[in-house]
Amino acid sequence: MQVIKVRNVHEALPRGLDLLAETGVCLEGSRNGVVYEAPTPVTTVYSEPTERVMFWEHRNANPFFHFMEGLWMLAGKNDLKTMYHYAKNMKNYSDDNKILWGAYGWRWRRFFKIDQRKIDQLDVITHMLDRDPENRRAVLQMWGIEDLARKGKDVPCNTCVYFKIRDGKLNMTVSNRSNDIIWGAYGANAVHMSMLQEYMAGRLGVEVGVYNQVSDSYHAYKDIFDDLLQKFVEDDILDYYVQSLPHNKMRMNPYIKGSVSPYPMMNKKYEPPFHQNSGFRWDYELEVFLKREPFKELRQSTLGGIDSFWGDVAVPIQDTWAHWKNNDIDSAMKKIEECKATDWRKACLEWLERKL
Repeated sequence: MQVIKVRNVHEALPRGLDLLAETGVCLEGSRNGVVYEAPTPVTTVYSEPTERVMFWEHRNANPFFHFMEGLWMLAGKNDLKTMYHYAKNMKNYSDDNKILWGAYGWRWRRFFKIDQRKIDQLDVITHMLDRDPENRRAVLQMWGIEDLARKGKDVPCNTCVYFKIRDGKLNMTVSNRSNDIIWGAYGANAVHMSMLQEYMAGRLGVEVGVYNQVSDSYHAYKDIFDDLLQKFVEDDILDYYVQSLPHNKMRMNPYIKGSVSPYPMMNKKYEPPFHQNSGFRWDYELEVFLKREPFKELRQSTLGGIDSFWGDVAVPIQDTWAHWKNNDIDSAMKKIEECKATDWRKACLEWLERKL
């Protein structure tokens, strides 16, 4: 197995491109076209997983979609209606144009049953680790036996997650059966899974630890890979990251330069039992936020005040997107400046500028 040790996803993408360029094997039998695949599984180790935003203009990732999809997952959703405003092409992965069969959040919180009763795995794992921080049975399942014979468009690529608390930090290992490094591993996965890790750490009242992404089929589609690799080579980005020189990374990584930083998802402090108060309150506020209409006041929580994350980060991002979709460019540019998460603000602003 090959291992890529990085600080964050912004650093991981060029490292992954270089690995596939050096070792990738061309496979022509993929259902979606020719791919380059690493000859062995690859593990990506993130030492700072909350630095989840990628800024490479060459990749041009949509930060609005990544941010909102992460919250959609934490709410345990599988409907397309919520996310349709951010990515209309999600319907291409649905069998009925209404839901996603393999939606991760749905699998976390509503898909699996015991005695016909739906199980919220996040609640179960929170209670498990709260009672016994050294427990090694905290396994979050996403792959079900139903998926083995399924012929539909969508089955989970990430199959399970392992949580463990060590030295007061929540470490997380994600197992993935089929990982497109451009759209998955160093795109959506790095955002959504790190949001899951931070959410669980917040409920447990511990710090965020290391995030390991274990990719069994570590690959990229040839046409997309060749185009992106060429752009990175032309700008000498691969040389900077492969050489792993500290001053090179600082030059090209906004997090290391100190120009941006993450904004915590959970900011209110509670007396024990921490997981019961913070988890229930934050989940409630998440539901309220997802039902909010753009430009409307966010209804205050009846549980002792609303977390600052919503007003400082989530609402400005949501409203900026609504202005953008309404072709109100000036208002969109002004609104995103209100976002106090400097990493998301930078990524959103630069994405809008590229679109213009």
